[in-house]
Amino acid sequence: MSQVPQPLSVGIDDMSAYIPQLYLPIETLAEARDIPYAKLNKGLGLEAMSVADTREDSATMAANAVLDLIHKNDLDPRKIGRIYLGTESALDGAKPTATYVLEMVQEQLAEMHGADCLLNCDVIDMTFACIGAVDALHNTLDWVGSPSSSSDGGGQASPHRGDKRGERLGIIVASDDAKYELASGGEYTQGAGAIALLIKRNPRLLVMDSTFGVATRPVHDFFKPTRQVSKRQVIEEVLALLPPNCSEGVDLDQLVDRLGENLEVKGILDCNEYELELHKVTPVFDGPYSNECYQSRIREALLDFRRKSGRIAAGEMFDSWSRLIFHLPYAYQARRMFAEIYVEELKAKGNWVEFIAKHELEVPCADNYEDREEYLTRCGQFLKSVSKTSDYKAFVEEKVAPGEWASSQVGNMYAGSIWLSLMSALEDGLGDGNPLKEGNELGFFAYGSGSKSKVFSATLADGWAEVVADFGLARRLDLRQSLSYETYEALHRGRLKDNVAHQNAGTFFLADIHREKGEMEGARHYGYRAEEVVVG
Repeated sequence: MSQVPQPLSVGIDDMSAYIPQLYLPIETLAEARDIPYAKLNKGLGLEAMSVADTREDSATMAANAVLDLIHKNDLDPRKIGRIYLGTESALDGAKPTATYVLEMVQEQLAEMHGADCLLNCDVIDMTFACIGAVDALHNTLDWVGSPSSSSDGGGQASPHRGDKRGERLGIIVASDDAKYELASGGEYTQGAGAIALLIKRNPRLLVMDSTFGVATRPVHDFFKPTRQVSKRQVIEEVLALLPPNCSEGVDLDQLVDRLGENLEVKGILDCNEYELELHKVTPVFDGPYSNECYQSRIREALLDFRRKSGRIAAGEMFDSWSRLIFHLPYAYQARRMFAEIYVEELKAKGNWVEFIAKHELEVPCADNYEDREEYLTRCGQFLKSVSKTSDYKAFVEEKVAPGEWASSQVGNMYAGSIWLSLMSALEDGLGDGNPLKEGNELGFFAYGSGSKSKVFSATLADGWAEVVADFGLARRLDLRQSLSYETYEALHRGRLKDNVAHQNAGTFFLADIHREKGEMEGARHYGYRAEEVVVG
């Protein structure tokens, strides 16, 4: 008589973070921009932003995190079935950044495991703004937990590439350089770094629930378009930079016409296209609108999670989820955006009337406002009042704040932000003040502009504390190197050729980019720093 298959335990076994060695104190930026420091620190929770060095990019940061994860878990790379990268800082429009990651990691593991130790590892980039790595996780959990897709013909699973039942291993890595224009409204939220997650059966850290609530609406709250620039505009700007009278007699129409005559491409302006395409790493964004989208999507995804799972009914969240883990574009984003859901939870639990009486709150009524916009403004003000109550602050301190402290020190990591929040909350949970324990359930609220949210949950496994004790996140952040404003701006503008930081042994770096025309134009080459290098 055949046995009924038991549900598989699948989830996150371990995590590794790579945070750049450089950081800019937010107080330094506030002084340079003439912004009150308290507005950024007390209002948004910002203390420092991680800054990628000259020879760091999304590939090197990801490779550093992945290699650390492999080393500290003593993984055989030949058993790693996939390395999926979530990023919005891709380095190429066709070649996945994950291929560079695989190349770097494989070269470092070749001596022990062979030159092709990751030859059969599946790699891919997944991009949906800040939620790309969550999408990669969602996909990989299914892959790790599914029965083997290959067999020897006799019903036995193949032993190759981790396909033997119970041995599938996947790595998810989130890596981004969150960069905004200088003096823009998003500049002070910048950050950079990578986080890698080991996904396997019977995990030591977190057992993931299979249900994911999803909410997607196509909007333009934050995006990185391919900008169109005419050749005429470029020439006009160049001519405007010349000394007076130097451009007299130049026939602009004739110059532009000449650029479209030849098939042979000799430079940038004489390319075949009439207009130039410019892709910038800095986004086009509407901050207030993006906050609205964030708030709406996480609420819609929560409703979908409840509908699909039949769990965590309205009013049960506060009792069921020991911590709430959020995508944090800035440290205090969640506490500022969650008041509406908090109110709905109080109502569902039957505590709403008591709450408003206790805090002497006046609830706005639509019937009292002829102007809908005025009513909506008043509702926003009311939710802000809710967020200032002692009860809400206590809720934040217990459920949300443990996931904020690392974000305060790092800034926005885009796809890695939610995973930094998780590492932050877990490391905090080792302490005595607000401890976590085996069996505690965590709720996750992921968001990616454009826009999509996913809500899901996970339970702490019996080995979680031992795994988290090895994170060393707070210690790593304490060992970073502070930047002056002048050096920060030079890095931001790309003026520097060499790294600024004292580079630690065992880190990857961008060696060069092939500049010459031909089959290798734009190819990136990387190196590995085996010994510590002191710069300056």
